[in-house]
Amino acid sequence: MRFFSGFSLWGEAELFADWLVQSDYAVAGFSYGAIRALEHALSSPRRIDRLLLFSPAFFQTKKERFVTLQLEAFRRDPEGYRRNFLTRAVSGARIDLEPYLKEGTFEELEELLRYRWEAEKLRALWERGTVIEVFIGEKDRIIDAAGALEFFTPLATATYRFREAGHFLR
Repeated sequence: MRFFSGFSLWGEAELFADWLVQSDYAVAGFSYGAIRALEHALSSPRRIDRLLLFSPAFFQTKKERFVTLQLEAFRRDPEGYRRNFLTRAVSGARIDLEPYLKEGTFEELEELLRYRWEAEKLRALWERGTVIEVFIGEKDRIIDAAGALEFFTPLATATYRFREAGHFLR
């Protein structure tokens, strides 16, 4: 299984171990990593049987001003921005992110904020026979959880809604 990490993270796959599928034909990603997992699955010459998207970075319902302010805040104080971002991400969960931290870049944040999920891309994978599973915490303080649920539910094989969970599904 190939796992793509979230913004400013590396190696956090073990936090999702209960839902991961150990197969050479599975691809998974968390948050920003969900974007990369989808794009990898689309471009892979290998068969992909299952795509697992954990708290996919879903910001397309936000106004451009929101994106601009986020990017400006990162430019002014990258470390402070990362710290605040990850604090909101673990809100309500008892997770020590220290072992998983890495330096996220401006370019990664910009891609995360400006990415547009397209129904056609998910349909193309579905038509290839890929099972698409999406996991979303309803109390997520990072993404637009309600917008993500509305977008992904008709396009995924299964959408898992965690009523009392945040970005890390806890």
